[in-house]
Order: sequence, then structure tokens, then C-alpha cells
Amino acid sequence: MRYLPINKALFVNNRERLSLLMRKNSVAVFYSNDQQTRNGDQYFPFRQQSDFFYLCGIDQEKSVLVLAPQCPNPKLREALFIIKTNEQIAIWEGHKYTKEEARECSGIENVYWLDDMELMMNEVISTSQEVYLNRNEYPKFFPETEERNHRLGRLLQEKFPLHNYHRAAPILTQLRMLKSDEEIQLLQKACDITKAGFERVLNFVKPGVHEFEIQGEIDHEFTKNRATGQGYAPIIASGINSCVLHYIENDKKCEAGDLLLMDFGAEYANYTADMSRTIPIDGSFSPRQKACYNAVLRTFKELKKMYVPGTKSTDINERAKQLMEAEMIGLGLFTQADVDAQDPEKPLFKKYFMHGVAHHIGLDVHDVGPKEEPFKPGMVLTCEPGIYIREEKIGIRIENDILVTDKEPIDLMSHIPIEADDIERWMAE
Repeated sequence: MRYLPINKALFVNNRERLSLLMRKNSVAVFYSNDQQTRNGDQYFPFRQQSDFFYLCGIDQEKSVLVLAPQCPNPKLREALFIIKTNEQIAIWEGHKYTKEEARECSGIENVYWLDDMELMMNEVISTSQEVYLNRNEYPKFFPETEERNHRLGRLLQEKFPLHNYHRAAPILTQLRMLKSDEEIQLLQKACDITKAGFERVLNFVKPGVHEFEIQGEIDHEFTKNRATGQGYAPIIASGINSCVLHYIENDKKCEAGDLLLMDFGAEYANYTADMSRTIPIDGSFSPRQKACYNAVLRTFKELKKMYVPGTKSTDINERAKQLMEAEMIGLGLFTQADVDAQDPEKPLFKKYFMHGVAHHIGLDVHDVGPKEEPFKPGMVLTCEPGIYIREEKIGIRIENDILVTDKEPIDLMSHIPIEADDIERWMAE
């Protein structure tokens, strides 16, 4: 792996905490991610299923994790099944985990070849009453293709129809929302690499370069620093593209006088950062651009203070609307009288600010965690207000990743340039 070895205690602890929340006489089965078909005989680069990685740290396809804390057979209470390699696989595909390597990585003593799984699975499920199956339950995401957990889990249900089946996702959501010290260190590493990518861009951007060239500079810096890549499709949006929230074509030329909105984050050991910055392509904000930028920055600074225990994402979003509405009045986009007369179902601010500002971050860029869940120490969430004035080609978003503690919030990206004057100074140098 590109990333440095992770202390297996992280995964041991994650499994122990999960086991304590499972029902008596139960078994939980987790599958690694599919190899995703690209075209012809090619796959996309493999990326592990987040829950699977969280529980065992194995970063390889065709792997299965079985947890059955009360199983009569102690060798099946915690079992990992992996591909049995051979000379042909080694020549054509490269190295696969040995049993010893899988034990060292995961902290699981009982590692078996995938070829031996069927008989062992029959035993462990036959001696259990309850079965936990897993699948991605992100509330706004319903892909057409079934994931491996869903597909193979259904086969288990067909084979063992008289068991009681339960969802593992709610338990994993409860666990994954609160980051351990080790996870926070991995997220901080991802943020540090993201910083390096941004600072490289500040020294590179100028009129005439293309958005994809800027993305290439970021990718280069990420690779140099052991990132596995981008944690999500990066947004490199110049000019009017900065007003498209999920613009990912990244193929236009950067023009003098325009702004460049960038939303990207390094993925390190499957943990991803999520940062947004907006810079002037020719190195200097116009007075109007700087006024808009500072309006968003003031909102960001006020919102960041709210990342304390007891706050909810919905509270952050509501306060962001209030702050940005006041800033828009100050920018002359509409008046207080206009606000007083507006249709409550169609508030004026939504024309210029139409997204939420706080989501969990971790193994997924939009990590698990409901918006209504009160903040607790150990949660890491984004803070990302913005303003989008299409008629002026002004799109600005500022975003950092914030750690909730039992004291003051900690900005994991506080070391990344954010002030308008600092950005201009960096670009001038």
C-alpha cells in the first residue's frame, strides 16, 4: 500500500466495540468491495468498502469478515477469509496478502483461504440465531447496481431463510461517527497532504492554464505524499463554472479577472479530507470579489464556533442561512425590505446560497451520521458556506474540516491559507 502501516489496535478496537452491540448468539458477515468494471477487460482501481476496512484494515478484493462472539467454535468467533494466491495470480496481478500479513494487518488470528469458507460459514450460521448483514444506507444515494454486501447477503438469506436478520448499518453508523485518536491522526494526515496540494496550486495558477492542468498539479502532489488519490471527484471550476455546485468536467481555460473555486481532498489510508478554496486566477481579487469572499469568510468564522457538543448539523445550516442573508443584503443583492416581502417558501437567499454547510467526514467524504444527531467529542464535520452570483461569474466556497472536542472546536485545516490577503501574497511569491 502507498500509505504507511496502520496500528492494528485500531481495527481490533473497532471489532470489539461492534461485538458489544450485537445481539446474543449472533453472527455478522461483511464483504469487501467489488472490483468495478471499467470497460473491456479492465477494472477501475480498487477501493475498499468503508465498513469492511473500518473493521479489519484489509485493503484487498474478494475478502470476507465473519464475527460471531458466542460461537461454540472459538476459531470462528472472529474469522477472515482471503484469496489464496498462486504463481499465475502473482505474475499477472501482483502480490496478495499472505495469512501472516493479513493477521498482522487486521489483528485477526484466524485467517483462512476463501476456498474454505463455505463449510465454515455453514457451521457458524447454523450455530447462531441472529444474522447481521451490511449494506450502504446513505439516505440520498440509491445506485442502480447492487453492492457485494447486498448481493451476497441475499444469497445467505436464501440459503438460511429461518434465521432472524438484522441491519449492521445502524450500529456501524453509531460507531463510525465518533473518531478514535488513530482515525483523527489519519484524517490530519489527509488534511496535511491537501494543504501541500493547495499550496502547489497557489504557485501554479495563472491566466491561460486549464482546469485539468491544475488538477494534475494536485494529483502530482498527492501522489508524492503517499495519498491513494482524491477522496472524491475534484471540482476545479473557473469563471461561471464556479457557480455549478458539482462541476467536475475540469476542462476549461482559466481567464484573467475570473475566480477559481476548488473543492478537493486527499485520501490517505482510505480516510479523506474535504477542502474548498476560492482564489483569483490572476493573483488579485477585484474589490467586488474580495467583498464577496470576505462575506463568506466571516460566515465561516462565525459558524466554526458552533462546532461544540450538543449542536446539530441542522442548527449550523439554519444559522448559515441567517448569516449569509445578512451578508447578501450588505453586498446589495437584495434589501431588507425585499426580505420582509419575500415568499417564505421561496426565500431570496436561496438564489445565491442553496446548499448545507455541515456533513460528517471520515472514510467517506459524506461520512455516516444523521443531520439530527447532536455533536459529540470525536465527530469530524465540514464547515462550508458559499455564495454563487451567476450574473457576475462569482462563485465562492470556503471549507475546512472541524473536530468536535469537549472544549473548543479544532480546525484540522487551520494551517491552510484562507485569508484573502494571504492568498494574494502566496500567489505573488
